[in-house]
Amino acid sequence: MQNFDAKSRLAELLYNKSYQEGNFTLTSGKKSDYYFDCKQTALHPEGAFLLGRIFLDMLYAYEKYPEGVGGMTLGADPLVSAVTVMSYLDNRPLPGFIVRKKAKGHGTGQFLEGMANFSPGQRVCMLEDVITTGGTLLSACERVRDAGLAIGPILCVLDREEGGAENIVRAGFDIKCIFTRQSLLRAAKGG
Repeated sequence: MQNFDAKSRLAELLYNKSYQEGNFTLTSGKKSDYYFDCKQTALHPEGAFLLGRIFLDMLYAYEKYPEGVGGMTLGADPLVSAVTVMSYLDNRPLPGFIVRKKAKGHGTGQFLEGMANFSPGQRVCMLEDVITTGGTLLSACERVRDAGLAIGPILCVLDREEGGAENIVRAGFDIKCIFTRQSLLRAAKGG
């Protein structure tokens, strides 16, 4: 499957399953005339396949391939799973981790799950479903650094173009998104 075809098909799925117009309050507290629930597509078999494929193709373009992928629960959970499985099928396996919103209240009390698959200093890619202000993603990056991992690229499904990507860049990270709202709407409508 060519990346252009995969991206076009992903746009259709995202538009039909994840994109809604109306009146919504976002995690950031901002009001919005649309809502993007990427989990609806990421938990669909074809959607998971396409997201995993496209994210891996994006990672292959980097000179330095990461040693793992992770992101903040709950939005990144299906993204991490899709990429780890697809990386194994590509014979370039990447382990995954999930960042908790709160430290585990029992056992090890840690913020990150999956750390048995990593060593301190390893370079990882952060995955995100939607970026608005970037605050949640920056918090997750801080926890990942505190756990001893180095953050390489950040890949996102949708940039709402509300300053989040610029905040991520100002914080010193490289971020690439599959779609912006406008590019998703154009692609989904065949434009």
